[in-house]
Amino acid sequence: MEKKINLKVKENDKNFRLDVFISNNSKEISRTRIKNLILDKKLKINNKIILDPAKKLNPGDKINLIIPEPKKSSLKPYKYKLNIVYEDEDLIVLNKPSGIVMHPGAGNFDNTIVNALINYDKDSLSSIGDKLRPGIVHRIDKNTSGLVVIAKNNQSHENLSLQFSKHSITRIYQLLVWGKIRPSKGKIETLITRSSKNRQMMMVSNSKGKKAITNYQTIELFENKSIPTLSLLECKLETGRTHQIRVHMNFLGNSIVGDDKYKKKFKKIKNINPLLEEKIINLKRQFLHAKTIGFIHPKKNKQMIFNSILPKELETILKMLRKTSK
Repeated sequence: MEKKINLKVKENDKNFRLDVFISNNSKEISRTRIKNLILDKKLKINNKIILDPAKKLNPGDKINLIIPEPKKSSLKPYKYKLNIVYEDEDLIVLNKPSGIVMHPGAGNFDNTIVNALINYDKDSLSSIGDKLRPGIVHRIDKNTSGLVVIAKNNQSHENLSLQFSKHSITRIYQLLVWGKIRPSKGKIETLITRSSKNRQMMMVSNSKGKKAITNYQTIELFENKSIPTLSLLECKLETGRTHQIRVHMNFLGNSIVGDDKYKKKFKKIKNINPLLEEKIINLKRQFLHAKTIGFIHPKKNKQMIFNSILPKELETILKMLRKTSK
């Protein structure tokens, strides 16, 4: 059943952005979804369809927003064992392995986390937003592992989306990068936009894009004559832009080990332990793991924090580095 939001602009709301005004006056729907509904011709101001989410409002404007009934998914189930860390009637916390994408897209419509969720319980996923992404509130890259939260109903989806949009979700990643980070602890604050040379990549920009903030600290440094200099970091996100950590590390000149898109070339290290060299060269993923996620439960209204250990293929490299660097 479709829903309607009807609002009237007051004098003190003059010149507010349309999407911001609706978001401030309707706590049940995220700003991202408001924007998508506007672009989908679901909003009228004074009985005229408006397609500009950034339109400035005038006192007396009457706003009518239609929230359509969710569409049923036609996605195929994928028989895949999900690593479920936590589940209740409102959400699922998954520990996603590397090598599988979150949702269907170009070239892969069947073998994704979404398809696996459809196979697991097709009737218990949120159905708002993109019909190819039921339950998906946020994403991590195909070759990144770690924790993600899945919404099982629309109320939970909207609530979690709002927490992400307000940057109140706790997200901590563990990663191994080339070289030594200077300073060893700090904050990276830049704009990130799509690359003009490769539309599948992102880049730091001085003048355009979205604000991206990554807090980092060095946990462990591996440095001697028999191994390349490597740093184990933890990054805490304040924002969640596409490829944010990967772009920021590459921007610093310390790209993530195993990252084929955002990488820096290093000269061959002589006398390196051959087993360690083989493990690093043959790593079929980036050394990036979403180890911690924390949020306020959408129904219980209590803080929930989940942690995940490094997968075996990453922990093996760390053990070899610790042994070799002694």
